[in-house]
Amino acid sequence: MNGAAATPAPGLPLGVLTRLGRMSVGTFLARHWQRTPLLVRQALPGFESPFAPDTLLELATNDEIESRLVDRTGSRWRLRHGPFRRRSIPSRKRPGWTLLVQGVDLHLKAAADLIGRFRFLPDARLDDLMVSYASHGGGVGPHVDSYDVFLLQALGRRRWRIEQRPDPTWVPDLPIRQLARFRPQQEWVLEPGDLLYLPPGVGHEGVAEGECITCSIGFRTPSWADLATIWGELQAANTPKGSTTFRDRGITPSRHPARLPKWMIHQAHRQLLQRQPSQRDIALALLRQLSEPKPNVAFDAPQRPMTVARFAEAGRRAGLQTDRRTRMLYSNRTLAINGELVTLADAAERLALQSLADQRLLAAHTCLVLSTATWTRLFDWYLTGWLHPCLSPSESVGAAPRKLRKW
Repeated sequence: MNGAAATPAPGLPLGVLTRLGRMSVGTFLARHWQRTPLLVRQALPGFESPFAPDTLLELATNDEIESRLVDRTGSRWRLRHGPFRRRSIPSRKRPGWTLLVQGVDLHLKAAADLIGRFRFLPDARLDDLMVSYASHGGGVGPHVDSYDVFLLQALGRRRWRIEQRPDPTWVPDLPIRQLARFRPQQEWVLEPGDLLYLPPGVGHEGVAEGECITCSIGFRTPSWADLATIWGELQAANTPKGSTTFRDRGITPSRHPARLPKWMIHQAHRQLLQRQPSQRDIALALLRQLSEPKPNVAFDAPQRPMTVARFAEAGRRAGLQTDRRTRMLYSNRTLAINGELVTLADAAERLALQSLADQRLLAAHTCLVLSTATWTRLFDWYLTGWLHPCLSPSESVGAAPRKLRKW
């Protein structure tokens, strides 16, 4: 894959973008992030698609990968969900259809490398890399997303039209949500290396001009409802048994047994007010929520696991790297890995595992000084498939697609 050379700031992983075309990422974040759309011509100069159409079509036949196929014939739209049989995918020569493959970064090293270039934004916001293949005229119609997205043209050309404050009315009786009164204000044709940023709520429509591939780097935001649920679970787990029991000594005979007693409302209100979440409580809930892999993500335990001694020897020789499906976040002394919270009391262990989270690898020289307790923790993660020894620079870690067929 070609692209703009990037020299990251100290501590940032190699390959992270510092510029989008001629604009620094700092300027972009100050002027455009969550504010206004931005087209960047040749944001990645000389960019070449790391994905061939055959690769995406093959991924769509995998039952572990989320995929959708949107097909249009005249004014009729059809939506199907994968996995797909080979014969059910239209010919690439037939116009008007689009295949969307979700979470490609979890399955292809080239995709993980590409999404890693956008880590100038925090991992807590990063969702996944969706890659869409479209035949000529293919698209999903005008619509709105609730998240920030970078649309990177990888192969061919796609025409984008946008409306900044669209009428939210949807077209009725369609299998996909499309804006009924889309009135585009701007339009561009993107070519490989061009990048279109869209904040949440901007109406947009992309139509392929010839065969094309577009990469969508999406950024999620926490759900307040889910966050409240997780905080409640953490609160319940850390509350001593018996401390949540209602007390009702001194009550008088009830004349209306079906009426909810006011004393019960007051007591519950008083107790809940005393249990308002602290900033640390919120940090723990966010760590758990945002490090949790998606429901369809599964890890592969090693078929012939090493002993802990051999695992440590391999790490000291070549280093360790996280599986590309692993999500790691940290805050102060707490680290989250794939939805599990770990308290890191030891300073040396804390620095090492925070480096692993930031860099997605632990260098061999760092492994040389790890304690026995840290090796035990890392070995448990290795047995679960969350990380692996770095066996060679070219080795792909994580799920790999099956041998590709010709389509």
